[in-house]
Amino acid sequence: MSVPDYMQCAEDHQTALVVVQPMGIVPEDQFFRIYKRIASVSQVSIRDSQRVLFIRYRHHYPPENNEWGDFQTHRKVVGLISVTSCTTTKEWPQTSDRFQGQKEVFGSTLYDSRLLVFGLQGEVAEQQRTDVAFYPSYDDCPDVEKRVEDFVESIFIVLESKRLDRATDKSGDKIQLLCAPFEKKDFVGLDTDSRHYKKRCQGRMRKHVGDLCLQAGMLQDALVHYHMAVELLRSVNDFLWLGAALEGLCSASVIFHYPGGTAWKSGARKPGVSSAADAGKRHRPGALTTNGISADTSTEIGRAKNCLSQEDIIEKYKEAISYYGKYKSAGVIELEACIKAVRVLAIQKRAREASECLQNVVYINLGQLSEEEKIQRYSVLSELYELIGFHRKSAFFKRVAAMQCVAPTIPEPGWKACYKLLLETLPGYSLSLDPKDFSKGTHRGWAAVQLRLLHELVYASRRMGNPGLSVRHLSFLLKKEVTQSLENYTSKCPGGMEVISLPDGLKLPPVSFTKLPIVRSVSLLNLPVSLRPHKVKGLLGQGMSSASPFIYSPITMHSRGDERSKKIDFQWVQGDVCEVQLMVYNPMPFELRVENMGLLTSGVDFESLPAALSLPAESGLYPVTLVGVPRTAGNITINGYHTSVFGVSSDCLLEGLVGVKSSGCMVEVVPSLPRLQLCTSLPRSAHLSSEDLSTSVSLRLFNGEMQQLTITLENIGTETLNTLELTSKNLSTKEKLFGEFLTWDLQDALSHLPLKSGQSVSIPVNISAKLDFSGQENLLHDLNDDGISVTGLPVSSPLRQVLKPRAENKPVVMCVSLSLSVCFLGGAGQVEGYSRELSLGVRVDVEPSVFFTRVSTLPATSTRQCHLLLDVFNSTEHELTLSAKNNQDLVLHASECQRYTHTHTQTPPSLAAKKEDRKNEKGKEVKSKKRKKLIEKASVEGVLNQLILEHLQLAPLQWDVVVNGKPCDCDVIADCRVGDAVPLEVKLTNRSKSAVGPFSLTVVPFQDYQNGVQNYDLQDAVSFIGSNTFYISTVKPTENSVCVGALLFLYTGDFYLNIKFQDDSTARDLPPAWFCLPSVHVKAQDAVCAQAV
Repeated sequence: MSVPDYMQCAEDHQTALVVVQPMGIVPEDQFFRIYKRIASVSQVSIRDSQRVLFIRYRHHYPPENNEWGDFQTHRKVVGLISVTSCTTTKEWPQTSDRFQGQKEVFGSTLYDSRLLVFGLQGEVAEQQRTDVAFYPSYDDCPDVEKRVEDFVESIFIVLESKRLDRATDKSGDKIQLLCAPFEKKDFVGLDTDSRHYKKRCQGRMRKHVGDLCLQAGMLQDALVHYHMAVELLRSVNDFLWLGAALEGLCSASVIFHYPGGTAWKSGARKPGVSSAADAGKRHRPGALTTNGISADTSTEIGRAKNCLSQEDIIEKYKEAISYYGKYKSAGVIELEACIKAVRVLAIQKRAREASECLQNVVYINLGQLSEEEKIQRYSVLSELYELIGFHRKSAFFKRVAAMQCVAPTIPEPGWKACYKLLLETLPGYSLSLDPKDFSKGTHRGWAAVQLRLLHELVYASRRMGNPGLSVRHLSFLLKKEVTQSLENYTSKCPGGMEVISLPDGLKLPPVSFTKLPIVRSVSLLNLPVSLRPHKVKGLLGQGMSSASPFIYSPITMHSRGDERSKKIDFQWVQGDVCEVQLMVYNPMPFELRVENMGLLTSGVDFESLPAALSLPAESGLYPVTLVGVPRTAGNITINGYHTSVFGVSSDCLLEGLVGVKSSGCMVEVVPSLPRLQLCTSLPRSAHLSSEDLSTSVSLRLFNGEMQQLTITLENIGTETLNTLELTSKNLSTKEKLFGEFLTWDLQDALSHLPLKSGQSVSIPVNISAKLDFSGQENLLHDLNDDGISVTGLPVSSPLRQVLKPRAENKPVVMCVSLSLSVCFLGGAGQVEGYSRELSLGVRVDVEPSVFFTRVSTLPATSTRQCHLLLDVFNSTEHELTLSAKNNQDLVLHASECQRYTHTHTQTPPSLAAKKEDRKNEKGKEVKSKKRKKLIEKASVEGVLNQLILEHLQLAPLQWDVVVNGKPCDCDVIADCRVGDAVPLEVKLTNRSKSAVGPFSLTVVPFQDYQNGVQNYDLQDAVSFIGSNTFYISTVKPTENSVCVGALLFLYTGDFYLNIKFQDDSTARDLPPAWFCLPSVHVKAQDAVCAQAV
């Protein structure tokens, strides 16, 4: 036997060999379609038996291998299926003769045969024959599988009969001597009557019966026969057949231990294929499963006793291989035994022992092999090394097979086959032609071997006449010494990004130069501040997605994919130049020229503006900004970038780059918006307090001073401006502002809208400095109250106090930073609710002028008034004239402080809450003698505390007392006549936010003698008509309640009425200031005096 079967495995020993061959002219595709259907019947459950017959199909089998059928029965062809095409009846006799001729090739070993005829119809096709099946066409053959099953069952019948005949041979000592093909000439002239000869015959027959039992599905009997054969053959030193008996014993044990099989191919034996009806029979005594394993416990124990252990299987395999090695003519048997052992070792995860066994295969001499057989041998060795995990060893033998395809002894070298095999070696050398795999992680494998392999791929592709493949493979060999070669090739055949398809169906993906240069980060840059779009607040709802009925959901749907798919929180604008920054560096030891570098995008129409750069050798990180203009609106995704290096165009996708930092590569492009340029009448300041500002100006003012700033807006874009709006914001957090620091008038500017391209408009802006300097401790010493009078009161005269600041203290200057935002809309972006903003930064350095250092209040004679006391301080170095409303002008020298008072009429709480700042603001006109006249204003807003504010406004409960029809307040004296009833009315108005009451009031009259003595014992002088206690029920907000009573004065004189509240829980819950009733002064006269008055 000179042709080894490299697909052999241990479980093949239990299969019957059936050859399926075409006969005559049969289309190849049709034959293999029928062959595939036939081969699908790989195991058949025998009827009326619990055994399964396994079939091994071959469409080509050398006849010389069939001669080894006595040595190992699984090598014997026991069945033949011929497939032929026959269209006419005249062709049938010739077809039948051909079939007989095919049977004669394997006639000595065939058990049965079948002929499948396609295309023949008529009387001949209607004949009922067991060995011939007629079908109208290759498509109309539904019962092929059923006929094959019947054919297999007929083979089993013959096989079983032969097993029984050999197992029950009663010929006594005259047993046939089974021989291997090369042994027949060696046994000529031997003594057939010797005991040694008889034992040899018995041992070989026992081994043969073991093979038949194994094929017939009787695993237990096979094990027993193999053990007996080993003992007999070992005793007579019949090493060749002893090795075969040991190999049979190993095969039976492998079938027992590994019912799933040891072959890794898809055609491997599939265990457990049986019908549902067989399941109930498996537990009967003596019943066998489809794997040939008895379900009976006693039988199982007996089989396990005869079966080799997993460790012993390998030892017996090694022993058998050593016996085969003694015979030169058994080289194929030895090689196949090694392959079977390797497969078992691979399942047992014993890779090192499997490698030693494979190494033995390399040195097995099979004589003169053809180049094709050498290629097959090395390819199978490669596959076996791959099976045990020796990937690099596998790649080595695959490469040897590739080189064998173009050996010098071959007249026509097979460069295509060589190239294909070289491609298959790439994974073993940790090399891939896919740039995605090539760029993952750190470098793996031997660089020198990888370079050699790539050079061989380049050479093979060139010999194939495919320069495109050469360019593709040279891309992996980028070093300084190959750049010139690559440029030479690309000058003839430019390298592109198209996929190269080979004739055998293999496709070479494009090679992208993702490391020329290497990109470390990708950042999408926001537009400049003046060009950024903003969603109009009133139109925020228009941009909301309708995918969810909820306004807000705490559940955010995230994609677990790459972070590069995240959407960035800023927008680009259609028609504006947008930027993407890449941090790159050149790892090569030479200068790298990159041409036509641009962006790869998807989602919207994007015009990429290519760039060119030159990176020095082994440069550090270098920023590269790629720009482009989106021409339509929508969501744009930056997928990567494209380059041209050494004449090779590359599309580098970000998802395939390793170690690239990115915060997201998807951004929304909003419709086009107008563009404005802002200019001011003041010089531009170099200092920007915030990055959000487009430009800024600086100026210096006294506190209270005002200056005008003119802003000019010019439309420099292509879209028309339709809407304009100005807003201001205080960027300072420490300084307290009073009122609006920036004011403007937009009426004239709005009259010029819409503003077309090239037009401009001006807006005047007033800057008013209003700050609180009262909290600055270094401005002045603490005030000394001694010697300071209250200016404005009639009981005192004005005095002055000069306060000098400390010499070491520098003048205090407050810095106020503000921003003036110009919001404008227009173009298609306005329809979608987007606007733009220009922000002008205004920095104002404010110097102190006149301010109030202290404010306090004193009660007045009326319950509706109070006196406001203010200390005014001049913090400048100039003499100032202060003009106050309803007061005389005061002259304040430098660092001088004066106090004056102002009589203030209290206001209701609701009115005071809205106007308290304006009511307490006193206008001043400051005149400097050393410089031009400036108009300034000072405010007391910063020094008013809550207590003072309460004194400046009426209590929420307003009490009105009317005596004899005359309201009583301040110095009002109510007149009455002695003996007349004097009406007394008390009215409560609730101006608070909640209901109040009930209240109980008691009226107590008394006389004040103006000497500290008050007389409350007036029962004989004053009499109440009714009760002197008034009761007020609950009063709701904004409502009032009136209590009415009367008094009778019996004597003349000045009387006072003290209205007291009874001590109850309701009154105690409210502030005492809410119960301030006006004093009541009643003057009683007799009738004569009253008439005179």
